Amino acid sequence: MALSHSLVPLTFFMMLLVQAMSNGIDLNWYDAHATFYGDASGAATMQGACGYGDLFKQGYGLETTALSTALFNNGFTCGACYQIICVNDPQWCIKDAGPITVTATNFCPPNYNKPTENWCNPPLKHFDLSYKMFTSIAYYKAGIIPVKYKRVPCVKSGGVRFELNGNPYFLIVLVYNVANAGDVSHVSVRGSKTTGWISMSHNWGQNWDTRVKLLGQSLSFLVTTSDGKMLGFPFVVPSNWQFGQTYEGKQNF
Repeated sequence: MALSHSLVPLTFFMMLLVQAMSNGIDLNWYDAHATFYGDASGAATMQGACGYGDLFKQGYGLETTALSTALFNNGFTCGACYQIICVNDPQWCIKDAGPITVTATNFCPPNYNKPTENWCNPPLKHFDLSYKMFTSIAYYKAGIIPVKYKRVPCVKSGGVRFELNGNPYFLIVLVYNVANAGDVSHVSVRGSKTTGWISMSHNWGQNWDTRVKLLGQSLSFLVTTSDGKMLGFPFVVPSNWQFGQTYEGKQNF
């Protein structure tokens, strides 16, 4: 028997709910505050403490945020996605704006010389949004607004990407475009001439490094996200790779 139209939305919602729970996503809302940095062009949001570069080319666009110390987790949270809504401020919240979804791409540093009214000082949970995203939920003159937030699955197009940098004695890999949990907790690399997997060290943001010489070898990666899921990317990098190049896997989380 066909489903009635009234049951379709409920069924679809339940499918999303089960998927989110299976991904280890916390469905609860939490209190925080938000400000913005940069202007409408978003130029000030490029680069940053997560190691990403041109956020337009890398697929993040202006739907981004910097995180305070309490959320940044020394860069391990880079790539995570959040849903944020302006609350409890009828003067500055845009009525019926609904929530926005942003990816963590930068760090909002604390200022211990200014212990009050510095929203990025621990233990405060704070989002320093791009201008575009802030003005999607509040009027820019507000400056700072109370918000509620929750982690949500990241939706990405294409496979996980690996940008290779460094020198012949030091390989550093930026891992990005990661779906679902979004943030990476561990990376291992294997060369076509190595005897096994090599655990990479967390360098900064979502950059991972090793001092094993891997030039001239095809490379495979094992990537683990914060929810404990692991994916392998066999021979994703060909043996003729060079520094500064980016390679895309055939799958994503």
